[in-house]
Amino acid sequence: MKFKSFILKPIALKIAKDIDRWSSNAVAAQQKVFKKLIKSAQHTAFGKDHNFENIRDHHAFRQEVPIRDYEALRPYVDRIIQGESNVLWKGRPKYFAKTSGTTSGVKYIPLTKESIPNHFGTARNALFNYYARTGNGDFLDGNMIFLSGSPELTKTGDIHTGRLSGIVNHQVPQWLRTNQLPSYKTNCIEEWEEKLEAIVEETINKDMRLISGIPPWVQMYFERLIAVSGKKHIKSLFKNFSVFVYGGVNYEPYRSTLENLIGKKIDSVETYPASEGFIAFQDSQDDKGLLLNANSGIFFEFIPAEEVFSENPTRLSLGEVELGVNYAIIINNNAGLWAYNIGDTVEFVSLNPYRLIVTGRIKHFISAFGEHVIGKEVENALLSIAKEDNVNIVEFTVAPQVSPPEGGLPYHEWFIEFETIPEQLDQFSMKVDQMMTRQNIYYEDLIKGSILRPLKITPLQRDAFRSYMKSQGKLGGQNKVPRLSNDRKIAEALIPFRI
Repeated sequence: MKFKSFILKPIALKIAKDIDRWSSNAVAAQQKVFKKLIKSAQHTAFGKDHNFENIRDHHAFRQEVPIRDYEALRPYVDRIIQGESNVLWKGRPKYFAKTSGTTSGVKYIPLTKESIPNHFGTARNALFNYYARTGNGDFLDGNMIFLSGSPELTKTGDIHTGRLSGIVNHQVPQWLRTNQLPSYKTNCIEEWEEKLEAIVEETINKDMRLISGIPPWVQMYFERLIAVSGKKHIKSLFKNFSVFVYGGVNYEPYRSTLENLIGKKIDSVETYPASEGFIAFQDSQDDKGLLLNANSGIFFEFIPAEEVFSENPTRLSLGEVELGVNYAIIINNNAGLWAYNIGDTVEFVSLNPYRLIVTGRIKHFISAFGEHVIGKEVENALLSIAKEDNVNIVEFTVAPQVSPPEGGLPYHEWFIEFETIPEQLDQFSMKVDQMMTRQNIYYEDLIKGSILRPLKITPLQRDAFRSYMKSQGKLGGQNKVPRLSNDRKIAEALIPFRI
């Protein structure tokens, strides 16, 4: 144990103890957060418009504050941009996290002095908690890399604006910045392939111990490192590499490929950050799911996913959720987002403590025939059969084929980039379809009722998805391929890459 890991160990142990304390009393922690949020915002424009002064409990809050998406919140955000104070939260935001929306164009998500610790502090806590639980703090004594968006900021009105990962980069304390790569100059490169080359050059001879990023882009980084160095595995380059931190996508489709590139199994820490708030993080190497961040300035609500577009959906607080139910997650936070639908769906896998898994996006589903297939189902079906048949998947997406050009019944078309295409592709397809019918009774009924025919797999050329993402200007950074679409836009763009 070297100096930095030694000096920080007591802090790591304290953070882990604090996590144990609030996670064992998460419902009470949520009530305290709720009361503090309402009290702090009662004199804002939003608080006055929604009678915060007289709200005492969640029931009253539900009566006064409807569920909103960004478009419904936008008039308040526009007032902030125009220079008004005390609109959604007291004072003015410190930053806007700039993100893209499907209907809203660019979205400006406020970050305040009070909400910033939720983002950086939770990321820090997840790593220190890992140290405390496993005893592995060696990553603190070497170099760490965070593959992220550019830290360069612009201004919207008088408010600094940028990608969340870039904003968080400005919050890194000096003691950690000395270990951090890539350099600020390299991190500011916008074009991903150019940035990747610079990152490889900066890190190839360093003592890299912790690597963080979205799995498909980390895979590209590893492949380029191996190509440039001539080494067979990453472990030969980075002998002390011991922790992989990721978020944004399911790691399982990439796990075997990344472990093959590394040359060994490695601990991983999953996180669930969003521009709107840091939702959850992996607190255990042994237990399934991510610990809900119940004590960090966010009051959560949960809507059964099938009710999310209803006029008066059921809105549950944490103490009312059940295991195995697909919920849309709604946040209220100390940046001034109120009853805000972030567009994700989750399912609780533990209620003591409250751990969840991300099941998909509200807008990413297939229900062309009433089947309402979600991301969790397609991932479970494909990955379980791939594991059973020892098949490695690079990337995939699924879309409905309502009017097959070849005629016959419609079907779900699975576009898959394999490392090696299964010799018996028809048999592989049949097994994946059977797994789908076991998971989704609506899909099963459509297959048995001859409304749909079994799924069709369309294998794609190597690097098909990278080429697609590049064509969309979404190569690298925090961008990811949707697993599901209810239309054929992505499917049609992938047709040229068919084998």
